[in-house]
Amino acid sequence: MNITTYYILGGVAFLFSLAVRSWLGSVYKRWGRAANAGGITGGQAARAILDANGLESVRLEAVKGKLTDHYDPRGKIVRLSEWNFTQPSVAGLAVAAHEVGHAIQDATGFTPLRFRSAILPIASLGTRFGPMAAIFGLMMGAPILLKAGIVLFAGAVLFQLVTLPVEFNASKRAMAEIERLGLATETDRGGARQVLRAAAMTYVAAAATALGSFLYVYALSRRKR
Repeated sequence: MNITTYYILGGVAFLFSLAVRSWLGSVYKRWGRAANAGGITGGQAARAILDANGLESVRLEAVKGKLTDHYDPRGKIVRLSEWNFTQPSVAGLAVAAHEVGHAIQDATGFTPLRFRSAILPIASLGTRFGPMAAIFGLMMGAPILLKAGIVLFAGAVLFQLVTLPVEFNASKRAMAEIERLGLATETDRGGARQVLRAAAMTYVAAAATALGSFLYVYALSRRKR
């Protein structure tokens, strides 16, 4: 892979990422303003799905920020952004159900989630230090530093790739629970699917960008050898 090819691929990945984020913002804005037919807030939807799956012990919390929603597997807490927690929007319903999908994954021992949690420490190190170590290893002609950087970088990329089935599965579980519990009308379900699909594509863009960067650094290391 020559430098021109890398810049082309890198540029495509960057533009793809921007387009996906813009799409997510547009979809979330549209359905974030649309009230769901049942008048159900994200917090109410999350609690209903948790209780229906025997997860009464999982806590719910509202947190500041936009799209700061996440599930904390260590504390067994579903955290929803204040807007999604309190507002009866279609987007809030979808996001809340998605985060509860992660709680259900945790409770049922979903293998990709367990694997992602297991590699989180090396992935965190890889994200912070992997690319830097690999590049410095190349510049300084230090094989040990280069190899360490590539291993750490690979861990970060692997984390991004494993995240894909985790996120797609959580969205699948979310829609199944919304339908099973009758939390949304057909129109609302269509909006929820759009929100979840747009959110999932942000992970695809992130994984593609990380993989492209890793392959470039790896190709340079092979050339140096």
